[in-house]
Amino acid sequence: MTDGPAAPRRPGEPWGGVRPFSIKTKLGALVVISVLITTGLLMIAVQTKTELRFITVFSMIATLLITQFVAHSLTSPLDEMNAVARSISHGDYSRRVRENRRDELGDLAQTINRMADDLEAQERQRKELVANVSHELRTPIAGLRAVLENIVDGVTQADPETMRTALKQTERLGRLVETLLDLSRLDNGVVPLRKRRFEVWPYLSGVLKEANMVASARAGIASGSGSHTRTDVHLHLDVSPPELTAHADPERIHQVVANLIDNAVKHSPPHGRVTVKARRGGGSESLELEVLDEGPGIPRSEWHRVFERFNRGSVNRPHGPGSDGGTGLGLAIARWAVDLHGGRIGVAESERGCRILVTLPGLPSLPS
Repeated sequence: MTDGPAAPRRPGEPWGGVRPFSIKTKLGALVVISVLITTGLLMIAVQTKTELRFITVFSMIATLLITQFVAHSLTSPLDEMNAVARSISHGDYSRRVRENRRDELGDLAQTINRMADDLEAQERQRKELVANVSHELRTPIAGLRAVLENIVDGVTQADPETMRTALKQTERLGRLVETLLDLSRLDNGVVPLRKRRFEVWPYLSGVLKEANMVASARAGIASGSGSHTRTDVHLHLDVSPPELTAHADPERIHQVVANLIDNAVKHSPPHGRVTVKARRGGGSESLELEVLDEGPGIPRSEWHRVFERFNRGSVNRPHGPGSDGGTGLGLAIARWAVDLHGGRIGVAESERGCRILVTLPGLPSLPS
């Protein structure tokens, strides 16, 4: 019987499970070499009848030189790591430790470098978050301020049209704050799941009907909130079998489907079609959802970034008429809701447009 394939080597893990140049090995070699030098000098002293005190002095000098060499090889990388760690503590995440050793210090260098990479990425995301949130909040605040200043200065009257414009900006602010609150709950993990069994067809039918009603209501006063205002895109529901049921949190699944529909409608061509499919998954009361559009699709190189916060894609002219591109938060919230269920969400292969596939686990399997 042959052994199975070897497990892949992790970063910092010694080949074959044995560290050839560990610190323990080096210290052991230092002791052995010191003993051999002392023994050799004693044998020379016996044969040449040299006085013992000279042999002792030579032995001590040789041992000290070797010890100094080994100590320098151990302390030099520690000094470098200390300098890099000090730079990281001061907010400089650009420095890295050289990874040219095959011992415990080499592993420590890799760990410090990975920590610096993670901190640098988090700092970059934090700056992007502040910049994007500032940008998203500035626009409706500036619009609302302009409307109110015109009313106060007497430039415009507080007629229904003017107040509708002010209401539009206030609603946008409310939606942005609500979205940011969802993200805060996401990070803090304070959102509980309230799972229950429900029938998929009437539930999704209600979600699609609500999406159409909201789009029609907003079409008259394009809010620029990122939520679509298009009424030319047809929403189609395909549930098989019709009596399909699922076990999940309906409120969170509503967030998932509504955000996926909103994103698909934005990217659809004029008079396009968005299809929501529901099928039974592999487990009890599990569910597979698909949302397909007829837009330009997503390049495969962008698949891994689709669900990142504030990611709006890099496709040329990606958004259909009546959309400003949104905040880039909808898909991030959809992924969060799916992760809460222990499910999966991702971009799947499609001959045309974009296809998002969601898998929900349903009821936990009973132990056999």
